[in-house]
Amino acid sequence: MSEGLLRDVPAARGSVLGRAATAVLERALAPLEGGTLEVLLPDGAVRRFGSGPPVAMTIESARLFRRLATRGKLGLGESYVAGEWSSDDLVGLFELLLVNAEAAARRYPRLNRVLNAAPRRNRRQGHLRARRNIAYHYDLGNDLFRLMLDETMTYSCAIFERPDEPLEEAQLRKLRRICQTLRLGPDDRVLEIGCGWGSFALVAAGEYGAHVTGLTISGEQAALARERAAAAGLTDRIEIREEDYRSHEGSYTKLGSIEMLEAIGERQFPAFFEACDRLLEPGGVACVQTILVPDQRWERYRRSRDWIERYVFPGCLIPSLGALTRATAASRLRIEALDDIGDSYAETLRRWRVRFHERIDDVRALGYDTRFERTWDFYLAFCEAAFRTRALRDVQFTLAR
Repeated sequence: MSEGLLRDVPAARGSVLGRAATAVLERALAPLEGGTLEVLLPDGAVRRFGSGPPVAMTIESARLFRRLATRGKLGLGESYVAGEWSSDDLVGLFELLLVNAEAAARRYPRLNRVLNAAPRRNRRQGHLRARRNIAYHYDLGNDLFRLMLDETMTYSCAIFERPDEPLEEAQLRKLRRICQTLRLGPDDRVLEIGCGWGSFALVAAGEYGAHVTGLTISGEQAALARERAAAAGLTDRIEIREEDYRSHEGSYTKLGSIEMLEAIGERQFPAFFEACDRLLEPGGVACVQTILVPDQRWERYRRSRDWIERYVFPGCLIPSLGALTRATAASRLRIEALDDIGDSYAETLRRWRVRFHERIDDVRALGYDTRFERTWDFYLAFCEAAFRTRALRDVQFTLAR
């Protein structure tokens, strides 16, 4: 056991828990591969783990170790938001940890059990809870999302063909690909479940002539989506309803849903496909875009506490492909085609994070504090790293009877 990390005593002296967590962490970091983690401790000591390109981490307070011991995986994010540690390359740090995560889980099963000790609360989302969860994130304010997103106001994975192309262009490519997958035309009546601020509806109606009904349970989103439809002169082809998809009645030739599945929780996956089946006419086609976790991680992920679910998207649970395939059994729909676009999500998230930091003074002017800034920095950086390491995927899949 090296002594460098154990000299981090200013806040941990006298704390058996803090010293134990420090020792366990040092042991876990020793065999890092694919990079070097350089840790600057509160007492000025520096410890290096692994080999390869360096990533620096500065620990301001030993409270980090106690959080990891008592809060598991939640503790890392909670400690960052509290300002107890920082990094010169937050995305690079997460990439290094993610590429070593599976090997560490196998090498140290007891540590893995500690980090995942508290179970996730996969509660059923009734209509009221669903509205509260969506409002927690999406009703933060349209002005905030305008600062971070591109002109299309699209909050999902774009599709890049060139690294230097504008984000707006890449988002429009994604939206048009969904329209083309659905083979949209002027005779189509399209339902979009989770319409956001209306970007898909504007493309489907404005460029393909379809009649679109968009559903959202966010009041902020609904108001802006209606404004944008009116500004584009498309109110005769776009209707935005503030309504839960489970309550909606109607009949449609086509159906689209872009990164909405992650928000509803595991217990609602079958209800989602039942609703798609019920709302589609015979011969109808659906295109769904969703983030996925790899099937081999699904059971561990679905059972363990998740920082993003706790502090950014309450009630969310990212599905696996296997979980969705099983959930379609509740309907007559089956997955007919699948296109993985996840390689573009890392760049999408990088652009959002850059814009967030470039406009941080405007974010502060909206009333958001330092904890909010650090929460969103952690969230965007972690997600970018997850897609860069393929710990997460993003797919568009086609459903038909």
